[in-house]
Amino acid sequence: MTASHHLAEGASWILQITITSAPAAKTQWNEQLNQLRPIAQYNEATQTWSAHIGALNLAGLSTLQTLFDIARTYGTEVCLAPVPVPPPWKGPVFTSDSEIAAHLRAQADAGRPLGQLPLA
Repeated sequence: MTASHHLAEGASWILQITITSAPAAKTQWNEQLNQLRPIAQYNEATQTWSAHIGALNLAGLSTLQTLFDIARTYGTEVCLAPVPVPPPWKGPVFTSDSEIAAHLRAQADAGRPLGQLPLA
C-alpha cells in the first residue's frame, strides 16, 4: 500500500484502487474481466482498472476481498492509495483524523530517516 498523496489535517479522502490485469489465456482472461467489470472501471489510456471506496463497510470490504481474490487467482496487481475526494463522488469518505489515515501517513514515512522532513 502506498500513500502518494499527503493527507492534510481534517481533509476528506477516498481510497483509490488501481488494478493491473495479468496476462492470461483467452478463457482465463475473460474470467478475470468478468469479475472486474462489476466493481471497477477500465481506463483505456493506462490499460488499468480502477475502483474507489470511501468506507470500510460491507460494500468496501466486499470490493477489496473480490480484488484480492482475483489477484490470488489470476495474478493481477492491486495497488491502494489515498486520494482527495473527486468532485463527482457521492459516497462516503474517510477523514484525515481517522486511524486509517494515521496508518497511511506512517506507511508513507516508512524508510525515512529519523528527523528527515517529508517532501511536499
